[in-house]
Amino acid sequence: MEQIINFKRMKRSTIIWIAVGVVVLLIFGGFRGAYKSYNKMVSMEESVAAQWSQVENVYQRRADLIPNLVNTVKGYASHERETFEAVIEARSKASQVNVDASNLNENSVQQFQKAQSGLSSALSRLMVVVERYPDLKANQNFRDLQAQLEGTENRISVERRKFNESARTYNIYIRQFPQAIYANIFGFENKAYFEASEGADQAPEVQF
Repeated sequence: MEQIINFKRMKRSTIIWIAVGVVVLLIFGGFRGAYKSYNKMVSMEESVAAQWSQVENVYQRRADLIPNLVNTVKGYASHERETFEAVIEARSKASQVNVDASNLNENSVQQFQKAQSGLSSALSRLMVVVERYPDLKANQNFRDLQAQLEGTENRISVERRKFNESARTYNIYIRQFPQAIYANIFGFENKAYFEASEGADQAPEVQF
């Protein structure tokens, strides 16, 4: 009888230890999963930030071309003052909109895109002015600036697309289970995209 009681006690003790072991393994597995997910989310978020920097770089390259472009056009069309002022003002507004890569929410990205779109519109009006001056179009300095501007607009389209792809990959990952739980705990949030607009899939036409 005593042996039966001891056996039952041993059996109960074994079950308890097994249960404890299972709980420990589950906790360890949970921590390990959270650790891996956290590190991957950090890595992906850094990739989005890096791609955003590329977007800013190409837009800055365009902004840097504008003063020389405007001055060159002025040499042939000095009376087109209103158009020049519109371009300079649009450039100034675009340069004032700075977006923190850690805060790529819908509002901040829309503000950036709106400012840059305003500059694109102003540049398009400037190119309409250029059309009226054949001598300007034949000027080598202008032709060089035109080629650089065209190349920059193409780079802008490419980098915007890459950014959207990077942000989409990140957004999908943090919304999946169980990453969604860890993302909520650690404060990882969705990144906004550049919105497509009419003609957004093509670089602005600057050739003549």
